This record gives sequence, structure tokens and C-alpha cells, in this order.
Amino acid sequence: MRSVVFLLAAAAPSLAHVMSMSSGDLTIEGARGHYELRMPLYEITHVTNPEQTLLEHIRFAGARMTKHECHSDTAHDAYLCSADYEWASPIEKVDAECTFPSITVPNHVHLLRAEMGGKHDQAVFDLTFTKATLRFRPPTKTEIAITESGAGFLRALGGPVQLLFLAALVLAARSRRELLALAGMFVLGQVLSVAIVPKTNWQPAAKFVEAATALTIAYLAVEILLLPKAGARWLIAGVLGVFHGLYFCLFVQTTEYSAALVLAGAVVAEAVVMAVLMFVFRPLRRWERLLAVALLVFGIGWFVWSL
Repeated sequence: MRSVVFLLAAAAPSLAHVMSMSSGDLTIEGARGHYELRMPLYEITHVTNPEQTLLEHIRFAGARMTKHECHSDTAHDAYLCSADYEWASPIEKVDAECTFPSITVPNHVHLLRAEMGGKHDQAVFDLTFTKATLRFRPPTKTEIAITESGAGFLRALGGPVQLLFLAALVLAARSRRELLALAGMFVLGQVLSVAIVPKTNWQPAAKFVEAATALTIAYLAVEILLLPKAGARWLIAGVLGVFHGLYFCLFVQTTEYSAALVLAGAVVAEAVVMAVLMFVFRPLRRWERLLAVALLVFGIGWFVWSL
């Protein structure tokens, strides 16, 4: 079990960022298209020769790139690329493929917005969904519900910090009843964060969200180690849920998805993970303190690395 602590600490730098997202805008006129990519500068450290590599990993079926250029925008902490494309004839739909997670980090998400003749469509790409067809027609209510709740489900499982926090939450629960209370308050904290933060003038930076969520793991680990009989742990779970809700807040603001649908998908994913972990940890309760130490090392290590 001692190796768990070492492996978590050593592996932290190789894992994905909590918040890893880029966006692109594609405008089509007849048989020509113009694409603009916006990528956070901290993601470019993972990419070799980004001016060439980035645009090789976003493709539009049947289109030929005629020119492109990329540059850093340090004022906005972003790396920008633009490219022009031509099709053999005017098109009515776009088959797009994006593989940015293969050159940045595994949980990277790319939001592609497209406009053609006054009609709009968009697609979200990640490690599991690399292809999409933009048809420039209004989606049905069923399609919207599936797409947006599915996005929330996948984002809740999108990185090691999210999963390890849920592990810490389960480990902190001293009974099934307390786990239900912790989980309920955690979800409530996320809902409050998504509902309230957009109404303020505060725009949390991605790096702040990453550092804050890393510290939530460390804090729960400290609770387990130093305050094993502490009361009102459910209140702590609610406060920590507010910090985790900032990730979904940024995602909803970027995609303009329904907050209710995104959170509904996220809650389902979190509930499934916690139910599985509850059974996994049952025979490991005697190693509770060592597991807490491992989580503490990971949380602090990730916080330092994210800064």
C-alpha cells in the first residue's frame, strides 16, 4: 500500500488538467470556409510545433486548406490559429473530426461552433467523441437533452481530480446515511455555484478552478486523518461542492448548454461512481488512513503543479 502514495505523487504531472478546453468557430460561405481556433497557452506546452500540429488535428471532410497562420496572444493567455478551406462545390453539411486530446491532454474538450447562411450548429469533441456532423438544422428536444446531459455525464468523469475527490468523499463517510448526506450537500453546492456565479461579475480563471479542486481533495484527506470524529462534515461537503461547481459553470458558459441538463448528467455520473466506490472501499477500511495520506499527497502535489 505504501506504493500507492508514491505512484499518486509521481503520476500527478503526467495526468490531465482539471479544466482543459478550447473553442473554434467555423464560418462557411458556399464552398469556402474560415476557421478560428482559440487554445489556452498552458495547453500548448504539450504540443510539438503547434503552428503545424494543431490544424492537422481538426479536419473537415472534403475540404482543402488553402492558408493558415498561428500566433500567441499573451494578453489573453491564448494561442490563436486561423485557416481558410475550400470544398469542390457548395456544401449543406460538415463532417468534422477533432483529435486534440491526442496531442494535448486526455480530457481535453473542444467546442466547435459553425455558421452557414445564417444557420448555426455546434459540436463538442473529446477523447471518446472525435467525429460529428453539423447539419445546420434546429435539433429536436430529445437530441438536445441527450447531447447536453451526456456532456455533463462525461465532464463529471473527465479527469483524475474529479474521480479522486469522489473517492475522498466516499472515504470520509462513516456510514451509508452519512454518505447520502455528503453526496446530497456536494450536489447542492455544485448547483448553487452554477446558479449564482454567472450572475456575478466574477469570471473564475481555469487555473484557479484547477488549484481549488486539488485543494478540496487535500482538505477532505486532512479531515479523515486529523478530525476522524468531526461533526457537520456534510456542511464541508457542500462548501467543497461549490468549488467543483465552478468547473461546470465554466463549461456551461462556454458551450451555452442548459445548466439543468448538464448538471443532471453530472449527478447521475457522480452517483454511479460513488456507489461503485462504496463497495470497493468496504474491504479496504483498515487501510483508511493510508489511503487518506495518498489522497493528501496527491491533492497538495496537484495544487503545487497547477500553479
